[in-house]
Amino acid sequence: MDEALLLYDDTEHTTSRFVGFAGNHARYDVVITTTDHFYGKHLVYVIQNGRTAIMDDNDAIDIPLLMDAFQIHSEAEADEFSQFLIANL
Repeated sequence: MDEALLLYDDTEHTTSRFVGFAGNHARYDVVITTTDHFYGKHLVYVIQNGRTAIMDDNDAIDIPLLMDAFQIHSEAEADEFSQFLIANL
């Protein structure tokens, strides 16, 4: 690539919440960042595996999406994480 095309370069103040969550199936250390950049959605970052997803309440109830986005291998664990996100986004 000879020349890079800068698509955007924004600076904004955000709010980040750091939450440790231990359920029946797994433990999560999560960072939830609130920003205006993603149309009201939040950045959800799981520290253990380095996976990040842009999510809102509708995404939080989508079990297959959670399993794929955060490399969760069981529906029970994904459901538990879903309940956590619903309560905390």
